[in-house]
Amino acid sequence: MGINGKPLGVVIGVDGTVSQIGMYNSSNTDEFIWNGELLKGPRVGGLIAIAQNDIIIIAKIFKEQISDMQNNVKTMEYDNRFSYGSIKRFLFLKTQGVIEKDKFSITSQYVPMIGNQAYLVTKKELKAIYGISLSKNTSICIGHSLLDGWAIDLPINHFFASHIGIFGNTGSGKSNTLYKLHQELFRTKYLPEILSHSKFFIIDFNGEYIESHLFDLPRINIKTFEVNTRGACRLEAKIPVKKSYLFDPEILAILLDAKPATQIPFLRSAMRKYNNEIHGNEKKLATLSAGLLVSLLKNYKIAGAFSVELWYRIAESIVTNSDAISPIKNLAQKLSYGNAQAGENGEEILKDGELTQKGKELISQIEEELRGSFTSCRNDIKKLYYFLEFEKIYYTAWNATKIEYLNPLFKRMESAFRNLDNVISLCDDINDEFASMNVISLVHANQEMKRLIPMLISKMIYDAQKDKSSSSKVNHTVHLIIDEAHNILSNIEKNNGDNWQDFRLSVFEEIIKEGRKFGFYLTVASQRPADISPTILSQIHNFFIHRLVNDNDLIMLSNTMPTLDRNTYQMIPSLGKGEAIITGTATSMPILVKVDRELDNHPTSDDIDLISLWKESPR
Repeated sequence: MGINGKPLGVVIGVDGTVSQIGMYNSSNTDEFIWNGELLKGPRVGGLIAIAQNDIIIIAKIFKEQISDMQNNVKTMEYDNRFSYGSIKRFLFLKTQGVIEKDKFSITSQYVPMIGNQAYLVTKKELKAIYGISLSKNTSICIGHSLLDGWAIDLPINHFFASHIGIFGNTGSGKSNTLYKLHQELFRTKYLPEILSHSKFFIIDFNGEYIESHLFDLPRINIKTFEVNTRGACRLEAKIPVKKSYLFDPEILAILLDAKPATQIPFLRSAMRKYNNEIHGNEKKLATLSAGLLVSLLKNYKIAGAFSVELWYRIAESIVTNSDAISPIKNLAQKLSYGNAQAGENGEEILKDGELTQKGKELISQIEEELRGSFTSCRNDIKKLYYFLEFEKIYYTAWNATKIEYLNPLFKRMESAFRNLDNVISLCDDINDEFASMNVISLVHANQEMKRLIPMLISKMIYDAQKDKSSSSKVNHTVHLIIDEAHNILSNIEKNNGDNWQDFRLSVFEEIIKEGRKFGFYLTVASQRPADISPTILSQIHNFFIHRLVNDNDLIMLSNTMPTLDRNTYQMIPSLGKGEAIITGTATSMPILVKVDRELDNHPTSDDIDLISLWKESPR
């Protein structure tokens, strides 16, 4: 195979995959014009082609040095290092792979040999190395190679059918890369099919993606859900959530920060009863609630008169007309020896521990009143709360646990359920509830909702996708994008219990381990990769690495990415704004790229221009 590049020198030393090139001259010219091509001169980090029979070995420069060929005795007296013709330049190379039949591959089959000639790589070789020979119809361009200025085309299949990690310090260009990557995808000719066969979800912690012209997509294809626990929602739409997910005891335990000793067992027991017997059946809920009152009356010596009083207070908050329950007000004070009178006339409703006919009629009226109130209440969250209140009485009345242990749980529950009611809409099915592009903005959410909503949404849409794809060919994909992912994927939680951390991590670890085969793909962006669970990080297929300076972040990346060579790794702290290293399964070797800045409709993450903010207004 002939090489058209400019000859540079010859291989003079080989040590495994490391070779040394003796340059024909010491020229340090930045660019060469050779056979009508403008070629970049050799530099650390650049690529060199080495001819060997019918293949071309591609190697990367990791070091260079010069030697004074005339000063053999190494003394200042005979120092000729700055004399013409005295300096010789040497390059040290690390083998990256070979080009054979115009295709680049990573292999250890070939190594440079002494005497092989080295050349500057041409655009033809660069096309093969970077995969630029791919059809423009199956790739997107997001930037240019920093070393040679060549446009970098990324294969659509290999990138978007994979898990992607985008990491970089604040101001490094991370948000622009995330946006540019998807913007270019939506600019392809495949947009109509993308909108028909795929859904995208953005978990947005900083409110960067709430603009109506997001990605230049038609407004009809975008839904924005603004989770606002601090006031009125900017947008009217609430997040659709399947009832079965909110009514999951594990989810509730996390939401309510339930304690493992007493509160979690209570939630599991109560929700098992609710899901199996009550859910959606207001008549059964009313019957159970009225039946609880009967049991309390008959067994007041065990249950305690206080339980009867508590039951009345709960019922009073439920019914719209208190005529049915008013007779039992202060009933706890009238219980004695299995007898009780109720109402203004003091009619006996309990005698010798059994309901009288009047008592049966009263309980029947109470049950009917409760049923009507439950039926007219369209709020499933509120109905669940009423059920749990009654269940607390049942759970504590017979000393299963002390009510003091459960009261803190219900204080948190009241606040949490109120917040949930403001931001979610319960439904039986979510198939038609989301658009092609869905933004869940959490910038105005409290910490409680920032913990719960991403996990709840992620698990819900993942399970739905898994159900669709597990028994048939995947014909629909879901792409979950989590910006500032350390907020939800961290393996370090200082303020929350182990139950929260374990369940949360198990959800996302399953997604990233199993999601690909179901057509579910995760993109995570973060300024703190070291805080993300190593299990999650290790399952990412393709990376965009912007500037990172923290040692913990750098160590985490070095342990996670075997495709990142030492020389490229050392560049990470000195990358400029918008500069990134692309590495992973979709590229043959790490690529140093300058990501093009998206000037229009980009995320609102730009640095504040203080001079413009503070400058004196014209008079």
